[in-house]
Amino acid sequence: MFKAGDHPELTAMRATSMEERLVALYGAMPSVFDTASSASISFLEGIDGQPLDKILDLIEDARRARQEAAGREKPLPEQFYLSREEWDASVRNRSTRLAVSAERVPKFFRLARPGYEIAEFVTRQTSAGARVVLTGDASELQRADRLLNRKLGRRAEEAVDSPQILSAARGSLLKAGFVLDEGFVDAQSGIAMVAAADLFGPALKADAGMAASILEPELRIGDVVVHEDHGLGVLAAVEQVDLAGQHQDVVRLEYHGGASLLVPVDDFGKIWRYGSEPEAVSLDRLNGEGWPKRREAALREIDRLAKRLVGLAEMRSSQPAEIIKPSRADLARFAAKFPYTETPDQAAAIRAVLDDLSSGRTMNRLVCGDVGFGKTEVALRACAAAALCGKQVAVIAPTTVLARQHYETFSRRFAGTGLQVAHLSRMVGAAKAKAAKEGLRSGQVAIVVGTQALASRSVTFANLGLLVIDEEHRFGVKLKLALRKMAPCLHTLSMSATPIPRTLQSALSGIQDVSVLNSPPAKRRPVRTILAAFDPASVRAALLREFHRGGQSFFVVPRIEDIGPVSDQLNRLVPELGVMTAHGEMKGRQLDEVMVGFADGDGDILLSTDIIESGLDVPRANTIIVWRPDRFGLAQLHQLRGRVGRGAMQAAAFLLTEPGVELADGTRARLSTMLALDRLGSGLAISQRDLDLRGAGDLFGEDQAGHMKLIGVGLYEHLLERAVSAAGEGADPNRQLANINVPAKRAFPESYVNEPTVRVGLYARLSRIRSDLDLDAFSEELEDRFGDMPGEVTVLLELTRLRIAASELGVGKVDVGPEAVAITLRNKPLASRWRDRKVLGLEYRNGRVIFRRIEPRVSGIDAVRLALDAIRAVQPKHEV
Repeated sequence: MFKAGDHPELTAMRATSMEERLVALYGAMPSVFDTASSASISFLEGIDGQPLDKILDLIEDARRARQEAAGREKPLPEQFYLSREEWDASVRNRSTRLAVSAERVPKFFRLARPGYEIAEFVTRQTSAGARVVLTGDASELQRADRLLNRKLGRRAEEAVDSPQILSAARGSLLKAGFVLDEGFVDAQSGIAMVAAADLFGPALKADAGMAASILEPELRIGDVVVHEDHGLGVLAAVEQVDLAGQHQDVVRLEYHGGASLLVPVDDFGKIWRYGSEPEAVSLDRLNGEGWPKRREAALREIDRLAKRLVGLAEMRSSQPAEIIKPSRADLARFAAKFPYTETPDQAAAIRAVLDDLSSGRTMNRLVCGDVGFGKTEVALRACAAAALCGKQVAVIAPTTVLARQHYETFSRRFAGTGLQVAHLSRMVGAAKAKAAKEGLRSGQVAIVVGTQALASRSVTFANLGLLVIDEEHRFGVKLKLALRKMAPCLHTLSMSATPIPRTLQSALSGIQDVSVLNSPPAKRRPVRTILAAFDPASVRAALLREFHRGGQSFFVVPRIEDIGPVSDQLNRLVPELGVMTAHGEMKGRQLDEVMVGFADGDGDILLSTDIIESGLDVPRANTIIVWRPDRFGLAQLHQLRGRVGRGAMQAAAFLLTEPGVELADGTRARLSTMLALDRLGSGLAISQRDLDLRGAGDLFGEDQAGHMKLIGVGLYEHLLERAVSAAGEGADPNRQLANINVPAKRAFPESYVNEPTVRVGLYARLSRIRSDLDLDAFSEELEDRFGDMPGEVTVLLELTRLRIAASELGVGKVDVGPEAVAITLRNKPLASRWRDRKVLGLEYRNGRVIFRRIEPRVSGIDAVRLALDAIRAVQPKHEV
């Protein structure tokens, strides 16, 4: 290790926070009460209780953490914040109480049908004479306005200030460009404010459409695909053909011997990406016998697997576990220490975990979320619930560094609760380890955080109730099974940004429940990823650029023996920068000191092996260089990339290969995945790609991967989901979107989306949509990415909406003619009941329901809508 030489001022600056610099410059920081000494203070009723206590608790947490940090003396937080005594003295004798009669607006985004609920709310309020005001930034207002226009057929009028709102007519629908945390209804003034956060959740600038189809790689021109009816082919092109006098997009699939099949966009739901590279595949013969035989064999095995999965689920539900349901007040006090707003996905995952623990059956849940997306907070809430109910909790991490970081986080969050947290790893001295084990044996220790040392026979628990496995992809199957056997009916929570293919497969198949965290923290930006040969000048430029903007860098090598030569190279390239080294052969305490020191600002570059892959949180590190990325796995590379970009600053990851060495095709394909999937929240997509490349492994110790290889990952998952539904007597497993044959031009025209690969991806995603809510999100994404939709795109989306509605009514097919609409129901016995139903405009003929109420000016799409409305009005719900 050598130290920074020429920048002592910058080095000193980096070692102090902004608050410390202000205190150093000015000596004291006046409060707002000092600068406005004569102002009166108004409090809403109840605001000075729990909210103020929460803030003061956070200050106390910060003070304790600062005192525990090794090293230099720091100013106490009283110099940055007011103490409770100072607050009370400042507001005494000049505060008043305000009583407000306003009611909160519902959190529509948490409801099952948010679009329907907001439309009902607006209709109810405006009918009662209230002025409804939508608030948010320009993009949020545009999104809300489009939603209400679709649902109610009315647009919001612009309002620029409060006088304009108050002077608007009763029953007006307005929009105002200011941001509220939450809305309210003030009956006295006749105003209902709806915040964008009420509609869409907390403002998170995520990539558009990121949540859509994250588990399925996008289709691209040249991909090998599998058609449910015709087998393996190559997706060759997007073409236009004339169908019934209308130009329509079709895709051309090429099969063995150059045979081609044209597939209309309405049948895209039958095309699935095949999980293999084109050169490794034998294409099927069109209309040959090979594909039907393979599909039949796969279906038999999938049905058998589905029955075992359902049996396993029934066995789990029949083995009752102790109900874990803590006091709501105790859990709320613990949650109040979380200093950030929960993302919608995070809140949903927390609810799901708490529901699992209180359900009376053993929890087995996987939380998938990208690096820094809030998985730890989900685990903290689960641990709090268990520990507050008297259960012991074991939290296992793959590395000593991550275990140490978790221990500090858990100790800080559980301080003041009366629950003892212990630490077990090679970093812990013999005396402390012995005390921790005795505490676990006696029940005095409520939560233990450690490495695989927790699986040792010397570790016994008095009342273990919950196991948390962080970075589950780093542990072997045997170890995870051994951990789960540490106690009978043990609740298990696994977490990973990139679950191993076997785990991902088990989650997708239903063996594990799964919660997905797709929402990134506010202001998070994707890490820019560059794949290139090693170039000394570029490396120096990247490291100095990070240094000059006050940041730190990682330099990761695949082997310990690479550290010496690379250290010499860095010494020559950037002698002015301080380099620290870390690897697995260092003594535990020495490694811990290096890691923690770097996180605290010591050094400019951390040269290490992949030991930094998990857990090291360095907010100021925004550049990472990986030497010889071909020697790392996909999950490793994604985790390494996740070490940077934890804040709002743009981060970069350089994957540097050996100069002059040609990469193998498979290796280049693997590394290209990192370049293609560089958006926020791409961890699951990388895992799915890994599932493509490596196969799933054996779910029950049997060769299930072979059948996945026969028919492809996408179709395998689709068929398995249907089979599980059938075996469990769930929803109709054969329910597909209804086919609607109507003469209407519908497409993503080239003038709107000019890239064929993008059009193919959009068609594929649209074909998988099964709810109005997902379709609304897809529609908003289109307008955000490509602008206002032309008529044929609007028709395409509206037809999809009608296909969803028809399938929910049990309709399999709709044919539109010049005088009538013919509707074919999927269930023929139920369809025959229409013989005896005498409904105006509907009649039963030749196994179909005929709708005749069509006026000459009604379009084909409107005719379908009217027909479905007529069926919905008279069809009993139990027949759907």
